[in-house]
Amino acid sequence: MAQPTPLALKPGTAWADAWKRALAAAPEAFREDRVLNLWAGAWQSDGHALPATSPVDGSPIAGPPRLDAGTATEAVRAALDQHRAWRQVPAPERRARVTAALDALADHRDLLALLLVWEIGKPWRLARADVDRAIEGVRWYVDHVDAMLEGRTPLDGPVSNIASWNYPMSVLVHAMLVQALAGNAVIAKTPTDGGLACLTLACALIHRENIPVTLVSGSGGELSEALVRSPEIGCVSFVGGRDTGARIATALTDLGKRHVLEQEGLNTWGIWEHTDWTALGAAIPKLFDYGKQRCTAYPRFVVQRTAFPDFLAVYLPAVSAVRTGHPLAVAHPDDPLPELDFGPLINAAKAAELTAHAAEAVDHGAVPLFRGTLDPARFLPGQDTSAYVAPLTLLSPPASSPLYHAEPFGPVDTIVLVDTEPELLAAMNASNGALVSTLSTDDPATFDRLAPQIRAFKTGHGRPRSRGDREELFGGFGASWRGAFVGGELLVRAVTLGPAGERLPGNFPDYQLMP
Repeated sequence: MAQPTPLALKPGTAWADAWKRALAAAPEAFREDRVLNLWAGAWQSDGHALPATSPVDGSPIAGPPRLDAGTATEAVRAALDQHRAWRQVPAPERRARVTAALDALADHRDLLALLLVWEIGKPWRLARADVDRAIEGVRWYVDHVDAMLEGRTPLDGPVSNIASWNYPMSVLVHAMLVQALAGNAVIAKTPTDGGLACLTLACALIHRENIPVTLVSGSGGELSEALVRSPEIGCVSFVGGRDTGARIATALTDLGKRHVLEQEGLNTWGIWEHTDWTALGAAIPKLFDYGKQRCTAYPRFVVQRTAFPDFLAVYLPAVSAVRTGHPLAVAHPDDPLPELDFGPLINAAKAAELTAHAAEAVDHGAVPLFRGTLDPARFLPGQDTSAYVAPLTLLSPPASSPLYHAEPFGPVDTIVLVDTEPELLAAMNASNGALVSTLSTDDPATFDRLAPQIRAFKTGHGRPRSRGDREELFGGFGASWRGAFVGGELLVRAVTLGPAGERLPGNFPDYQLMP
């Protein structure tokens, strides 16, 4: 039998190639050996640059130039000065500058995507989609923002953005540009785990259009006082885990500062009195996009026990077809980049943690229904694969396991079997609130009766739900969301001032808007 051709990096896609292109595209923001911070309207050679490695193969890449708390405080004060000038810029001029920035981002789309591949391990298809969603989403706001801003004014201080690493463009840059479009200066902290070079290039292109953007690196603990509690900050937008989010929420509630805090939740897919197995089988591989490192991933299936054999008959072939590997490796130079569902997790430490949680769950009674393997033919010869985890499915995780009640943020599915509707609802609500859920049931009346009892902001009937953008409302229930709900007009309202006494819709102590 002929041996498969060993894979090699597609020409022009090496980290060295991406870095050289970034230097050429934005020489003001990069040096040969590091990136710079952007504050007070200039690129600054400050901060202590730390080493970093790519999750793709463990090779060295650019690390964050971490600031200390004092410098971060200076950056926030400078952003307030920028904010006071920017909020006076007429809306048509703001639209024109944001549009020019979007055109520049589009011109550098493939480079931004390539940096994402190396920095956070996102497959090529999904990396380009992340860039495209940012650009297309903000263009929609450019076209519709005038009506949204009627009778409203910018905040009294800049918006501070602290976001997770998984969607640097379609979540973080998208939010920053909408906030700027609404008349605010914006501050962003580069995520600790990845996205530094991509965000630096994006902010360089935005900054060139005289849009007031600040981009700084540093540890959350070191910079929190400046980026969260500073009196100059007008609003805090946070995307991340519940532990950090809870601390930030407490600080913001004490300060009375407006905020948008999207936090993790265990999104669940329930199956009750269901027979359309073909549709379910078709949906399962898509749920593994980016290794389930998404806030709207579905890592938990709650299945009616009598339907379990039919569920397995479609689930196992579907999960077996999920493709993972090196996102830039090809057999021949002219081959297109591989079509993968996911590549590595964000780093080797996360892969080890997830593997340990799974092993512990099995030790305490969980049943491994499916164990995927990493196919050597999808990797470079001898490459470091320590950040890669193949799909794994566990039946009946013990209640003591983190996999039972928390979002794994990786390609590990858990299945819980139930016999009654109350059991179904209890298992779907295990994490006290989620962003999305799905219930597969044949009877529309059953869906209408059960769906309102599922503590998720959006519940799909036999189909997955997404985070949403543009005109679609977005939020969460329970501990998965704090502060203002956003989406379309509400995203603009969250970062602008309206009539006196206006109450923002969202998860505040005295106000709750049901979706």
